[in-house]
Amino acid sequence: MNPRRPIKAATFKPMVPDVPPVARVIARRQSTLSGLLLRLQRSEACLAVVRAQLPPAMASQLKAGGWDDEGWTLLVSNSALSAKLRQWQPRLMDALAAKGLKVNTIRVKIAKGGR
Repeated sequence: MNPRRPIKAATFKPMVPDVPPVARVIARRQSTLSGLLLRLQRSEACLAVVRAQLPPAMASQLKAGGWDDEGWTLLVSNSALSAKLRQWQPRLMDALAAKGLKVNTIRVKIAKGGR
């Protein structure tokens, strides 16, 4: 190598994928996220109405489940409470309707792992 001749550095071009701008991604996903948030809020509103209809010992063992076009899922901690809520289902449906929450059916399911 000749000491007078400068060494040309290799040009480095990083390989960056074509990433869309964050604003475009958020705008595209906003309708999906807003729909999910709406279903979550409806489910929590249903849970509040149902808890108000039950004794505190029973109400503390409930969790809000999914909300969809077919109905709402109520998660319970054990099978005894599940059976009792199925008996109370007409009363709970009436309470939800009185609060303006239209629910076609209440599905009562036992939460895996207890609470």
